[in-house]
Amino acid sequence: MTIQPMTADHGSQVLSIYEAGIATGNATFQTAAPSWEEWDQSHLKTCRLVAVENNRVLGWAALTAVSSRCVYSGVAEVSVYVAPDARGKGIGRQLLEALIRESELHNFWTLQAGIFPENTGSVKIHEACGFRIVGRRERIGKMGDRWRDTLLLERRSTQTGI
Repeated sequence: MTIQPMTADHGSQVLSIYEAGIATGNATFQTAAPSWEEWDQSHLKTCRLVAVENNRVLGWAALTAVSSRCVYSGVAEVSVYVAPDARGKGIGRQLLEALIRESELHNFWTLQAGIFPENTGSVKIHEACGFRIVGRRERIGKMGDRWRDTLLLERRSTQTGI
């Protein structure tokens, strides 16, 4: 397996993995994957990675800007998704570690993640990579008729913005 920059050629596989994450009910508030064009517009052009084995994308990681205000130019939200049959093999952690390194090369000083508390695997991976829980956002969004909480995690770089 190699971790490499994501390209548009990976788009259909990236969206398929995203749809599998949506189906778990514990990965995102989204109920359907966007088109590749919409996904591409909503994520930063840098810091997009895929884990690939035998030309198959096993997982992906990317950043989204948290604000258009210049004072937050070094702050981004993390997304990490792994294909269902590739979970539990350390791919998510490898992607997150690579994304952290890549983000620091692009002058991001704070990475944040909003994770459902029920997604304990994701919380553990983020904590193992230096993220800390900074709060719980109670009833922050609704899925169907059910209110959901998210944990807010963040990681401050020791290399960038110090």
